[in-house]
Amino acid sequence: MTDPRLDTLLHACPGLRLKTDPADLEHYGRDWTRRWAPAPLAIALPGSVEEVQAVVRWANQNTVAVVPSGGRTGLSGGAVAANGELVLSLERLNKALDFNAVDRTLTVQAGMPLEAVHNAAREHGLQYPVDFAARGSCSIGGNIATNAGGIRVIRYGNTREWVAGLKVVAGNGELLEFNKGLIKNSSGYDFRQLMIGSEGTLGIVVEATLKLVDPPPATNVMLLALPSFEVLMQVFSAFRERMQLEAFEFFTDRAVHHVSAHGAQYPFAETYPYYVVTEYAAADEAGEAAALAAFEHCMEQGWVLDGVISASEAQAQQLWRLREGITEALARYRPYKNDVSVRISAMPAFLAEAQALIGGAYPHFDVVWFGHIGDGNLHINVLKPEDTSDAEFLGQCEHVTKLLAQVLHRFHGSISAEHGIGLVKKPYLSSTRDAAEIALMRGVKQAFDPLGLMNPGKVFDL
Repeated sequence: MTDPRLDTLLHACPGLRLKTDPADLEHYGRDWTRRWAPAPLAIALPGSVEEVQAVVRWANQNTVAVVPSGGRTGLSGGAVAANGELVLSLERLNKALDFNAVDRTLTVQAGMPLEAVHNAAREHGLQYPVDFAARGSCSIGGNIATNAGGIRVIRYGNTREWVAGLKVVAGNGELLEFNKGLIKNSSGYDFRQLMIGSEGTLGIVVEATLKLVDPPPATNVMLLALPSFEVLMQVFSAFRERMQLEAFEFFTDRAVHHVSAHGAQYPFAETYPYYVVTEYAAADEAGEAAALAAFEHCMEQGWVLDGVISASEAQAQQLWRLREGITEALARYRPYKNDVSVRISAMPAFLAEAQALIGGAYPHFDVVWFGHIGDGNLHINVLKPEDTSDAEFLGQCEHVTKLLAQVLHRFHGSISAEHGIGLVKKPYLSSTRDAAEIALMRGVKQAFDPLGLMNPGKVFDL
């Protein structure tokens, strides 16, 4: 340990676990973007809230920037430490602390993986309904920091709908408690909601009280094959009118190509240009009849060319893998990702314009589209050709993202639906937020983090 500041950190926080090996610095200093070379000062792994406070106070005294770290599954560079910051990993704070049967809440530490939260809720006969493919590795603190959405937003909404209370270590090391599990609380500003989606720039979430609900009704899964982009919203409307949707996810033939090569089972005899996997309530014969009626209507209209309904839980999981396995299947290509959203009513017009822009800009690139079409969220993944340099590829992608941001601005959309702004989308923040809003955001950060040490450089520059 060569930096003398780390000796003072261990003196200020005896017993703190600290990692400085090069392999650890690389592992903890980056997220899934892999675009920035990690260069943190060290990795602190506190084992208690008090240790988190002690680390942040030390950071203030020594003017050391702090990057909070959860599962590091982010796709916007929000957990990157590339400029000598101290990474503060919450992975040891990973326990369920309390279950309240009357309030139907579960209080957990921020480092608890999302899948472990699901399991803890299930042990009490309830569910925490936010869900997505990275559930096994992402942490609840990271979910809160980015207001994560996922595959069931159409039914349950984003993370912010399910947070009843928060404990946060502010930029000065003070422990703050927001909302305290109340359902109704009109006593001034709701700082709990301010923290959700703030990407660690205002403070460090250390505990969360989460709302739970009854398990969903019996569901079934259907995979649909579509002839074109243009019919997506017609199919969505037809299904939404006739049944209770739990999820409605779209992806392209290129997504199926990659995820099938990665081990997923493809159920059709031929390939189609576009697909939807939908999960719907099917607790009785009426639910199944409604699903069949929606399917038959779409077939008659020519909006759907083929389909399959799961006949077992195992088959349902196979159909879901075609959608949930996409990110993992594409990871080896280090894709450039766009994560955008518009109002559902604006989706048909935006789809047409975005498809024309992307198709014209990347005629020789492999572009994989998928997303949560039912809540207006599209993911656009551009894969780098082997004969293109990293710099050339990134330059082309950023040019197109600038054009896409202009389209989103006209549609009053967002450059980041659920991944956060981080470093990747920071240049395009003004397409989503106007100058007055960004000025207010800077003022809020100044209030919570006077020295600007909490995840600096993310979302906006001071």
